[in-house]
Amino acid sequence: MAYIIAEPCIGTKDTACVDVCPVDCIHPMKGEAEAYEAVEQLYIEPDVCIDCGACVPACPVEAIFPEDELPEKWAAFTPKNADWYKLSAEEFQAKYSSTGKTT
Repeated sequence: MAYIIAEPCIGTKDTACVDVCPVDCIHPMKGEAEAYEAVEQLYIEPDVCIDCGACVPACPVEAIFPEDELPEKWAAFTPKNADWYKLSAEEFQAKYSSTGKTT
């Protein structure tokens, strides 16, 4: 995983990063209405991300970091971003006490 979305995104979910991503690897998007409204933050799909970094300067709350520059206090967001795409909705919600993932 090259980029991680961390705590500053929680509750903000500004989609400026989605708008500049050339490969649509940040989810859920506003078009995914049910999921977008329910989640607390956005997530980067590691297998789709091309490591271009376009999302970093676009984020108005400075929530996106290259994995090797992620502040230690937000280290738990690395597995959380990956698990959004690996775990079922039930597994993700149980592990992170976080709602919104539907599949």
